[in-house]
Amino acid sequence: MYRNAAIAIALAAFAAFGVVMAQQQRSAAPLVEVFKTPTCGCCSQWVEHMRANGFTVRTNDLSDLAEIKKARGVPDRVQSCHTAVVSGYVVEGHVPAADVHRLLKEKPAVAGIAVGGMPIGSPGMEFPGTKAQAYDVMSFDKSGAIRMFAKH
Repeated sequence: MYRNAAIAIALAAFAAFGVVMAQQQRSAAPLVEVFKTPTCGCCSQWVEHMRANGFTVRTNDLSDLAEIKKARGVPDRVQSCHTAVVSGYVVEGHVPAADVHRLLKEKPAVAGIAVGGMPIGSPGMEFPGTKAQAYDVMSFDKSGAIRMFAKH
């Protein structure tokens, strides 16, 4: 009788451990650390887009982002209004969450991906009644070489 009770307790504990581990894995969303200016509304909207698409986001408000962009090797040609870092990759500007998920899944040998400028219709740059612009997501490496990553 004691043996059966001990087995039942062990099985219950093992099952509970499995549930806890599954919950921790689900809640372990990739952390996106965003560097932006304190008053930028479109940056805040991009942060909400990332959260809505499964990312954990931490923001850092800075008055000047030039040093962050330089330190992270963001080429001038693809700079935008905010810079983020996720799993060691740089994400510059209004990159769709789907492209960030793809970056993390494929793990290409790049320093990061970017949407240069602030194209209308990109995440955080949506305006009701305004047609979205076509835009590209570019990848860049540590030498500054830029290549196409996605078209939108």
